[in-house]
Amino acid sequence: MSICITSDSTCDLGHLVEERAIGILPLQVNLGNDSYYDGVDITPEDIFTFVAENKILPKTSAPSIGDYEEFFAKQLEKADEVIHFNISAKSSGSHNMAKQAAEGFGGKVRVVDSMALSSGQGLLVLKAADMRDEGKTADEIVEAVEELRMRVNTSFIPDSLDYLHKGGRVSGMVKLAAGLFKIHPLIMMDKGQLVPGKKYKGKMSVILKQYIEDLHEMYPNYEKSRCFVTHSTADPELVEVAKEKVKEVFDFDEIIETVAGSIVTSHCGKNTLGVLFVYEN
Repeated sequence: MSICITSDSTCDLGHLVEERAIGILPLQVNLGNDSYYDGVDITPEDIFTFVAENKILPKTSAPSIGDYEEFFAKQLEKADEVIHFNISAKSSGSHNMAKQAAEGFGGKVRVVDSMALSSGQGLLVLKAADMRDEGKTADEIVEAVEELRMRVNTSFIPDSLDYLHKGGRVSGMVKLAAGLFKIHPLIMMDKGQLVPGKKYKGKMSVILKQYIEDLHEMYPNYEKSRCFVTHSTADPELVEVAKEKVKEVFDFDEIIETVAGSIVTSHCGKNTLGVLFVYEN
């Protein structure tokens, strides 16, 4: 039976969506009274401009149950089964919406909580696409990715805490101290929820090198097939620093650079950068 792999737009897979035949349902970004679709008619630059002019963050929203029903029905026109991935259920209501919509398709639609976001979610989507192309069944794919999702390093270093402060995720005092002392906290996923980690101090170019060295120390055993260097429209020199450091300390077959979409950018701001991969127990 043919299987269609789909995801909401927060997987941040860029050109790989088309190359790997992955269906995407965009989440919504609201700038004031205007609504846009992530990856369709809004760019991160639009968000930076909006925040600079209005001093508030955009609002993001999940598709409705009806949106998911329409999307799944369209995917089933070209496949026998659908495996759909969502951003962590602890970060968005999209997973519950998708689950409710899937109930009307008689078991032909499986919905997976990635327990991640951005290309952490994307790693699971690509694994599912790999297994689909190998001829695995939907049951085999879902079982594998639900085990794998507990071993995805999803972590980022923000350049500034402005967006996290505007979004209510850090206090004004923390933001002020971070600015004064050039502190950049590690933000990481733990059981589907974003939590703070180690606090780095200094220039981003130096911090990124230390962050990547720390990742290698934390996860000495890892799947070597692929790694993502994902950023929210970061300065090109910072991206190169990160990619070169990954090449130096890790041994991935493929290092993929992707730019975070409008949903992730809305919450983290410019110059946030993360290195994401699957680790071994």
